[in-house]
Amino acid sequence: MSSTDFLLQMVTAQKQGKSAGIYSICSANRYVLEASMLQALADGTPLLIESTSNQVNQFGGYTGMTAQQFAAYVASIAHTMNFPKSRLILGGDHLGPNAWQKEPAKLAMQKSIELVRSCVLAGYTKIHLDASMRCADDPNPPAPPSEEIVTARAAEMAAAAEEAHKTLPPNSPKTVYIIGTEVPIPGGEQNTQAGVAVTTTADATRTIERSKQAFLARNLHDAWTRVIGVVVQPGVEFGDNTVFAYNRQKAASLSQMVEPHAHLVFEAHSTDYQTTQALRELVQDHFAILKVGPWLTFALREAVFALAAMETELQSSNPTSRIREVMDEVMLENPKYWQPYYHGDEAAIRYARKYSYSDRCRYYWPHPKLDAALQTLLANLTATPLPLTLLSQYMPTQYHAIREGKLQNTPINLIHHKIMEVTGIYAAACRS
Repeated sequence: MSSTDFLLQMVTAQKQGKSAGIYSICSANRYVLEASMLQALADGTPLLIESTSNQVNQFGGYTGMTAQQFAAYVASIAHTMNFPKSRLILGGDHLGPNAWQKEPAKLAMQKSIELVRSCVLAGYTKIHLDASMRCADDPNPPAPPSEEIVTARAAEMAAAAEEAHKTLPPNSPKTVYIIGTEVPIPGGEQNTQAGVAVTTTADATRTIERSKQAFLARNLHDAWTRVIGVVVQPGVEFGDNTVFAYNRQKAASLSQMVEPHAHLVFEAHSTDYQTTQALRELVQDHFAILKVGPWLTFALREAVFALAAMETELQSSNPTSRIREVMDEVMLENPKYWQPYYHGDEAAIRYARKYSYSDRCRYYWPHPKLDAALQTLLANLTATPLPLTLLSQYMPTQYHAIREGKLQNTPINLIHHKIMEVTGIYAAACRS
């Protein structure tokens, strides 16, 4: 079954009243991707991995990778993990002028179209068309562009994707599309004091209708049948130290609104840190595509900090990694990924750098200095198995898995297992 077929069948199952869904891994972190592949292998399911327009683009993005390079990177990890490439689904999230908002609309859209084309040619089969960002010369500043402009730009990108697909080998899976945008910024809302408003049925209906008009105006009739999802706000969000839980009563009208649309479900962003029950209810209520990102690297950070605590307790003759201190040093040396987002006095900001739900430290794992500290930590704890008594103290869930013979006692396995505490919750929520 191709990736497109799987996604289309998931939508069909939803329309048949089944609680079918898929979670989307929004991360480029190697340990997260490895753990996610282990989860999908255990479940016998496909794995959806997405990159954003800021993260991966034709100029490298903040990962330094183009779409082709990101696809090769994911494929190399899949090869190492013995994960079948046929079960990988690559997606592009918020593809549009997000990375080029300070440029004139014509130039920003040229770059957006090239980004979409490059993703399709790299084998991405799920494309989120998001042109909701205002460009430098859009009228009526500082207001966002009108819905007519947004949907027209999205259709323009879809047309480019369809043309790019024609150049692929015969029988290549066709592209499926996601339309619409969330109100909060990608990666978590910062101003959460007033709560989170659920998208109104009128707004969602208008987005669908105007998007359809824009697609058909470009003769994208077949492509419109492959628009499988609409990004809406179901009322879930997180800030630095706050999580807004899903309330299905507040989202009931929105949930019912999508039922008559034969090929559409909802895509929910910022679902990180929701409870197992909340995620199950989201899928049952037709928010069938669940995006998860910072929670995965949050779990990675928890695992690494636990390992670092055990490293200190063991008092080996080898120099310790000092990974907690190194992480803060690296973040202070290059504050651009956290400074605009963390607020308060020095103590509050220092705390947020390590423990915030928004997990801005996720941007720093590839830094050579931090990666070297991590490799030192792993090496220090690999020579001999960690004592079970320490594992019971610092990683009790993993301790029990080792005792039950379900997990090997190595640092890498412990990290994977910790991340899989999160992926396991999503996998359970998405089972029909």
